[in-house]
Amino acid sequence: MVLFNRGEFYHSFLKFGAHFIRHQERWGTFFSLWAPHATHVSVVGDFNDWCGVNHPMNKWEDHGVWTLFIPGLEQGEIYKYEILTAAGERVLKADPFAFFSEVRPNTASVVYSLEGYLWHDQTWLDKRKTIDYKLMTLSIYEMHLGSWKRKEGGGFYSYREIAPELISYLKKMGYTHVEFLPLLEHPYDGSWGYQGTGYYASTSRYGTPQDLMALIDQCHQADIGVIMDWVPGHFCKDAHGLGNFDGSALFEKEVHEHWGTYKFDYTRSEVWSFLISNAIFWLEIYHVDGLRVDGVSSMLYLDYGKENKAWEPNVLGGREDLAAVQFLRRLNETVDALFPDVLMIAEEATDWQGVTRPLEEEGLGFSFKWNMGWMNDTLRYISLDFEQRKEHHQLLTFPMMYAYSESYILPLSHDEVVHGKKSLLNKMPGNYEQKFAGLKGLMTYWLCCPGKKLLFMGGEIAQFIEWREDRELDWFLLEFDRHRQYHLFLQHLQAIYGEEKALWQNDLSWSGFEWIDVHNHEQGILVFCRKGKEPQDRLVVLINFQPHSYTQYRIGVEKAKGYREIINTDRADYGGQGVNNTGIIMVERVPWHGREYSLELRVPALGAILLKPVHA
Repeated sequence: MVLFNRGEFYHSFLKFGAHFIRHQERWGTFFSLWAPHATHVSVVGDFNDWCGVNHPMNKWEDHGVWTLFIPGLEQGEIYKYEILTAAGERVLKADPFAFFSEVRPNTASVVYSLEGYLWHDQTWLDKRKTIDYKLMTLSIYEMHLGSWKRKEGGGFYSYREIAPELISYLKKMGYTHVEFLPLLEHPYDGSWGYQGTGYYASTSRYGTPQDLMALIDQCHQADIGVIMDWVPGHFCKDAHGLGNFDGSALFEKEVHEHWGTYKFDYTRSEVWSFLISNAIFWLEIYHVDGLRVDGVSSMLYLDYGKENKAWEPNVLGGREDLAAVQFLRRLNETVDALFPDVLMIAEEATDWQGVTRPLEEEGLGFSFKWNMGWMNDTLRYISLDFEQRKEHHQLLTFPMMYAYSESYILPLSHDEVVHGKKSLLNKMPGNYEQKFAGLKGLMTYWLCCPGKKLLFMGGEIAQFIEWREDRELDWFLLEFDRHRQYHLFLQHLQAIYGEEKALWQNDLSWSGFEWIDVHNHEQGILVFCRKGKEPQDRLVVLINFQPHSYTQYRIGVEKAKGYREIINTDRADYGGQGVNNTGIIMVERVPWHGREYSLELRVPALGAILLKPVHA
């Protein structure tokens, strides 16, 4: 327990919580709980009629830890801890280290063993060790498990039930990874899992821990990685949760005013042990391939979300939460030491320097960071009326100024299609046809910009309405031509992403990108080149953000025999008007855009074109 108190016990889930063991020739359950300020703790449940008199725990005074072995208590028993605080208040708390919980609205923990599942993903785990995702494709499908698809009548599919259909869909659409919104236990469906109570308990809404293991295992067998949304920044205030756990602020530092939750206290070494152990738990026990760390900005700044309310500067007089910074560095250091082949992804929305810089270079040590600046600027631009776009062309071009300052993922995430922000399709100006054309242009821009990719579910079927967690996606839309054609387009676009090294091999270097025409704000056309490491790996990208077409639009290009169109968003089978460029488009020795050679294209209204050079 000394290591736990020092903040260095990174497998604390092996000792804390409820463990079914053999003790003194008898089988039963051993309980261990950290509650240093409690004056008395008992284990209660159906097995003792929720009366703690018969099962008081013993306290290790030096460590603030309570323990008890109850013989004969088997897997499946529900329990809580009855805690008597120093103020004389008696409270019931769920186990912070429980591996399983009752289905909400019930809140008791469940005695549960995680042993017994036979994994079949060793081939994947071995392969994972050989992959450097900074030099490879990384296409992530972000999803909320409970609202992707529902049973008739609205019931949830279990982890096992949803696995075959989900995996088949991910493969068809060309995703390399699936990212689940948090699957830790949480009481309120409307929090989407971001306000948790059971950090070590996979939510019982969708089945048992072994059911979740089966889902992850089957993803791995299909060569699909699994990323888990992880929330070390804050937790909910529900009475059975971590808040005011033993009558004191044991896990929390203060109220997180931005979200109405508690913020973890990163000055407490035991909180380090609890959270870093939890990260290791998901990576080790569930074979998860990465953690997307939620709300990193809220952790890094002492004044985050406080607006004009009082906050205290750090010892250096700054607004940085120095304890949180050190926690994040230790988190990434520990994960990298034990699992150097997993992804640690930061949701960080400020200009904090070095989020993905290595620890030895004074960085935070994350693998990737969400490029929130690119996302916000891009979505603001595409939401503007066509005439307004001319005055805001810099929203498209400015993000390239910092595109290589970090290792970025370009997110089109769940937060951008809820709370009145509109779906991606409905952000678009114009009529019905223009909305679909504009959406195809946006997706081409997203896929061709430097950075790895993340798309929230529903974006691939062009949902009209915002995402709602209480019902499944509007899959019926695929019965309509425009949605079905758009869906086909995105399949083809993702396939091109997988095939063309120019789109991902040089994501970390300016040598992988070159502007061809960056200043054409009047026509709303961007032209740029993406480059792989070899000369033959080149793509020219043209995107027209205005509803005007052109029959003879000239662009400067590198010398080649010609160029062929590998995708055009205006193809008839994508629901377009067929303003295409067929065959080989010949290069002419006509100087343009500062280049010696150029070619002429037919450019569709609100269309996007990818061109590949032909040398022979």
